[in-house]
Amino acid sequence: MRAVIAEDSVLLRIGLVKVLEIAGFEVVAEAADAEGLLTAVEQHEPDLVLSDVRMPPGFTDEGVRASLLIRQRWPDMAILLLSQYVEERYAADLLSGNISGVGYLLKQRVADVDEFVEVLRRVAAGGTALDPQVVSQLLVRRHSDPLDRLTAREREVLELMAQGRSNAGIAERLVVSESAVGKHINSILSKLDLPRADADHRRVLAVLRFLGVS
Repeated sequence: MRAVIAEDSVLLRIGLVKVLEIAGFEVVAEAADAEGLLTAVEQHEPDLVLSDVRMPPGFTDEGVRASLLIRQRWPDMAILLLSQYVEERYAADLLSGNISGVGYLLKQRVADVDEFVEVLRRVAAGGTALDPQVVSQLLVRRHSDPLDRLTAREREVLELMAQGRSNAGIAERLVVSESAVGKHINSILSKLDLPRADADHRRVLAVLRFLGVS
C-alpha cells in the first residue's frame, strides 16, 4: 500500500512516516502544505492520504479542502485526516459524501501506535474511522434540532418572520416593543448557529431553517 503524508510539523511528519512503515505502507511522498499534497497525489496516486486539517498558508481548513478535491477526482482513494482539536464541521464536510475509506482522528491518538496502525489499515481497506470525541459531538448535533433551543416566544417571532413581517409588524402583532423584538431576533440567530453576515442575510437563513429548507 502506497501513502502520501501532508503535515507541516517536520517532527510529527517524521514520526508518521515511521508509523506508516511499521504498518506496512510505502510512503511515496511527503508534503508540508495543501498545494504540495495535491501535487504529490497527482504524481503518485497513492492508496492512502494522511493529512493534517490545518496547514499553510492559512492554517484553517486547507487539508480538508484538499481532501475533498482528492475525493472528487479519486473517489476510492482512502483519506485519514488528523486534527489538533475536535472540529466537527470538517468531519461533517468529509462525511457528506461517500464515507468508504474515510477517517478523522485527533492527533493525540497517534501516541498509541498499535491502535493508530489498526486505524490506518482499516481506512486503507475501505473502512471508516472516527475519533470517539468527534462521534459524540456529531451525534449530539444530529439528534438535537437547533429549533428546539428556541423559547415559545422566540418561535412565535420566527414564525412571524417567516410570514414576511417587519420588526414593527411583529411588535404590533405580539403587543411588545420593537426593541424587545430585536432582542428576540438576535437570540434566535445565535441559537440557530447561523454564520455571521449582514442582518438581512441571517434573517433569511433563519426563516429557511424554520421552513425546513436549510
